[in-house]
Amino acid sequence: MRSLTFMLSRALACLAVAGLLLFPASSAFAAGAGAVSVTQTFHNATQSFPTPNPCTGDLGTVTLTYNGVAHANFLTSGIGAGTGWFTFTATGDFVFTPLDPTKPTFTGHFMAWDGENVNLQNFAATSTFVLHGTGSDGSTLMFHEVFHVSVSASGITLSFDKPTCG
Repeated sequence: MRSLTFMLSRALACLAVAGLLLFPASSAFAAGAGAVSVTQTFHNATQSFPTPNPCTGDLGTVTLTYNGVAHANFLTSGIGAGTGWFTFTATGDFVFTPLDPTKPTFTGHFMAWDGENVNLQNFAATSTFVLHGTGSDGSTLMFHEVFHVSVSASGITLSFDKPTCG
């Protein structure tokens, strides 16, 4: 069940990071602070990838059309060098097409958010994902997920993943 949200959040985050890296002209340096701030927006971006329906497990392909924004701040020198913050938000429409033609196709709206904090010793990330869809047979698809992971300097990892259908 976690595949759709995990793949979606990672795909969107990878797209956002790629956008941040490909557009260094949008960087702004804080005066004397050794800070770099980068923002990238996405309008009518489209992605398709194979994934199961998060509530039924039916295999299929999801196509997303969305708007989003990714923002990153990094401290590059001085006290706190190596510290960074990243956030990504996307909202848009989706179509889930099952491989089995006897299963319903779902169309609807989704929202994804991801926030990360990192320094030279620790890492923490939290993401939320919500979708509401209507099936070609009139059924509904409602899904919500909250995911978190944190890693401390001592290597202790804490995480949880709370998907909910209904």
